[in-house]
Amino acid sequence: MKIAIVCYPTFGGSGVVATELGIALAERGHEVHFVTYRQPVRLELLGNNIHFHEVHVPEYPLFHYQPYELALSSKLVDTIKMYDIELLHVHYAIPHAYAGYMAKKMLQESGIFIPMITTLHGTDITLVGKHPFYKPAVTFSINKSDVVTSVSEALKKDTMELFDIEKEIEVVPNFIEISKYRPEYTDCQRSMMARENERIVTHISNFRKVKRIPDVIKIFHRIQKAVPAKLIMVGEGPEKERAEKMCEDLGLKDKVLFLGNSNEIDRILCFSDLFLLPSESESFGLAALEAMINKVAIISSNTGGIPEVNIDGVSGYLADVGDVETMAAKAIEILKDDAVLKKFKDNAFKVASKFDIVNILPLYEEIYEKAYKSRFKNTF
Repeated sequence: MKIAIVCYPTFGGSGVVATELGIALAERGHEVHFVTYRQPVRLELLGNNIHFHEVHVPEYPLFHYQPYELALSSKLVDTIKMYDIELLHVHYAIPHAYAGYMAKKMLQESGIFIPMITTLHGTDITLVGKHPFYKPAVTFSINKSDVVTSVSEALKKDTMELFDIEKEIEVVPNFIEISKYRPEYTDCQRSMMARENERIVTHISNFRKVKRIPDVIKIFHRIQKAVPAKLIMVGEGPEKERAEKMCEDLGLKDKVLFLGNSNEIDRILCFSDLFLLPSESESFGLAALEAMINKVAIISSNTGGIPEVNIDGVSGYLADVGDVETMAAKAIEILKDDAVLKKFKDNAFKVASKFDIVNILPLYEEIYEKAYKSRFKNTF
């Protein structure tokens, strides 16, 4: 099947999932075309089955903000016609499903009917969607999609409660590709990051307020008082400077490493013992899943879809948002004993294995096939 995928090309979870999905589909023999404003960060190689089409937004003095949706919908029309695309899969309701619907309508004028799958990832619903200016557009985009999926049961529930949804939403969880996971790196020397007696705690995110970066620092501040430890912070974002200042004020400067963005997440996680994810909101918790497949125990909040990934008392522990005392206490419980830590690390890998792409990819292929066969019935 010839599939066009629209996503954000950044380090965020939705872009990572969309890119890895496209790569896996290409490996299964599908022809995949990524359509976005920059080559996705996880898309390292292009080949016979993988193509990238850049969306250019021309400067026009009339517009204070350049109309990306118009440029994207026009690019989709051109790409779909030129390469005989059979199915469109957009990640995020706004602006991608909105632009996708406009492309569908333009294509219908030429007698081309293409089904559109919209995958909801979270921010398009929990943040953007609740804004009164965007709510009608989000509702419209979801209802005009041929098939709608969400990455967790929690996100599906939020979507149905927040919007007047007429479509059935199918839950297809995020995934990890175990076949690409390498448990050992020849240069994975813990001594590069910490002393032999120190535990390594990690946090990876885009450093937005919703990630509650100050809580990460507060939790680690308590951990290192009870257990010798180092904290590795991976990512960039608006809260990074504040985090660095907190570490300095708390006397943690020599115990915290800020590494910025990285394409070598597995290489970083191979050092780690514990992953902190105290977020205000998470539709799924992909960062936690990537840690778990690297045998890293998880301490997280119990919000959104995280409990569907981090199983309390098995792969780690859950606590209420903002409850840094409980999170720190549970972290110390895991880290202070070698046997306990090993148990949680092994369990984390076992739980993460259920989300292997070999289990998830067929769900998408089944949805694609169903949408393609019913494309003439579901035109608007």
